[in-house]
Amino acid sequence: LSRLSNTDFSNECFPFGTCQEIEVGYAKAYALRITYVGELGWELYLPTEFTGPVFDLLMREGAELGLRLAGYHALDSLRSEKGYRHWGQDISPTDTPLEAGLGFAVSFKKNSNFVGREALERQKESGLSRRLVHFLMDDPEPILLHDEPISRDDELVGMTSSGSFGYTLGRSVGMGYVDMPDGADKTWFEEAAYKIELGGSQFSAKASVRAFYDPTNERIRS
Repeated sequence: LSRLSNTDFSNECFPFGTCQEIEVGYAKAYALRITYVGELGWELYLPTEFTGPVFDLLMREGAELGLRLAGYHALDSLRSEKGYRHWGQDISPTDTPLEAGLGFAVSFKKNSNFVGREALERQKESGLSRRLVHFLMDDPEPILLHDEPISRDDELVGMTSSGSFGYTLGRSVGMGYVDMPDGADKTWFEEAAYKIELGGSQFSAKASVRAFYDPTNERIRS
C-alpha cells in the first residue's frame, strides 16, 4: 500500500479500528484498518470500476514482497486461530454478546435504549449459564469442523460451534458454548480436563476464554 499511496500507514497515524480516505493508484478508496485473519492489514472499499486496476497494482507491487492470493479455507483457518466469531456459526440471534464473550462491544453507558438492552442488563445481573470458549486439540491429527460434543471432566457440557486446522499452531482449534455454573471464572474454564468427540472417539483438548493465537493482539499492531 505504501508503494501505491502517499498515506502514512504507521500505527501512530493510522491506528487500528480507524478509517481514512486514501489515494491508491489512480483511485480513491476508504481504507479501514481491521482484520479477520489476526494480522496487520486493511480492508479497501472503492468504486467497482477501480477494483480490477487496483487489484492488479497491488499484486504487481507486492510480488517481490512475497504477496500471494489465499482462499476462503485459509481465511477460516486464520480466523479460527485468532478466535474471531463467524456469524451463523459462533454467533446467532439466539446468542447474546455476553455469552459470546463480546461484552466489550456493548456500551451500557449509552442514553439510548438500544434493542436488547434490558435483556442484557438482566443477564449481566443474574449471571451467565453458558459461554463461548476456545479449544486447542492436544493431538495434531483430529480435524475439528463443528457440532462436536464437548465434555468437561467426563460430563457433556456443550458442542463446538466451529473449528478448523490451525497451521500456525500445528493442530485444530475451535470454539464452542460450554454450560457453566453461577460464579464460574476463568480458572473454572481453563483448569478442567476437556475432551471433544470426533467420529465416536474422544480427544483431549485445552480450553481458554482467550484466543490461543496472539491473545494480546500484538500481531495486528505491527
